[in-house]
Amino acid sequence: MTAATPAGAPADGTPTAGSSTAGSSTAGSSTAGSSTDGVPADGTSDAGTRASGTRASGTGSRERILARIRSAVAGAPDVEITRAYRTSPVTLPDSASALAPDSDSDSDSGTAVAGAKIVELLAERVADYRAVVHVVDEGEVAATIAAALARRGAVRTVVPDGLPPAWVPADPLTDDPPLSAAELDGADGVLTGCAVAIAETGTIVLDAGPGQGRRALTLVPDYHLCVVRAAQVVAGVPEALGRLDPSRPLTWISGPSATSDIELNRVEGVHGPRTLEVVVVR
Repeated sequence: MTAATPAGAPADGTPTAGSSTAGSSTAGSSTAGSSTDGVPADGTSDAGTRASGTRASGTGSRERILARIRSAVAGAPDVEITRAYRTSPVTLPDSASALAPDSDSDSDSGTAVAGAKIVELLAERVADYRAVVHVVDEGEVAATIAAALARRGAVRTVVPDGLPPAWVPADPLTDDPPLSAAELDGADGVLTGCAVAIAETGTIVLDAGPGQGRRALTLVPDYHLCVVRAAQVVAGVPEALGRLDPSRPLTWISGPSATSDIELNRVEGVHGPRTLEVVVVR
């Protein structure tokens, strides 16, 4: 006697793709003219059609919104938009409260007091970043630099062109020809000036100008000794931007290089000098 053949199976008993026998799942099988998971029987997808419709609808909505805005502001007077940066006065903390540079006092004494307070604020903010700060008179700069380098034990100090000769230590490392990364890494430190310093944020900005050198000089050595003159100190960031040339390579320094991991463990010296020492000249 011949065994019965399940419905839908060939007479020789060989299973066909997508077919099923009693008790098995039919998921994934399809018959001619039907579709699976929204895919037409011819194998094409309507995703492109849906995407095209979405883009068309989005473009139409955009145009309708813009048309309503244009209609609403039609006939409105032109408004002059102020593009200038904000300037002082800057809100100074109690420890440095005084007249701002554009205060009501036009006297030389008022300006001098304001300048002195801004320098004081810069020194305070830089120290907040765990930098070493000295505020000295012009005649004390050379001695302060020499003492700082001696305390550090810095013998091989990189010195860019343009610094006053009185500041330059004996046997400096010059960057002409340019020092290699290995030579910079082996130096004891670098001595530079700056382009501008911002009291409100305690930030020092270098622009590779005279007495500053190329960026690598202040990024590779582990110790940076920087001199800031009072005339280079401004109250806020907008005033600093007004003094800087955006086409120059700008390095913004707010304290020694520091970073932290996800657990907030502070690590210094990863992206630049581990130690920053600043001499602020009144």
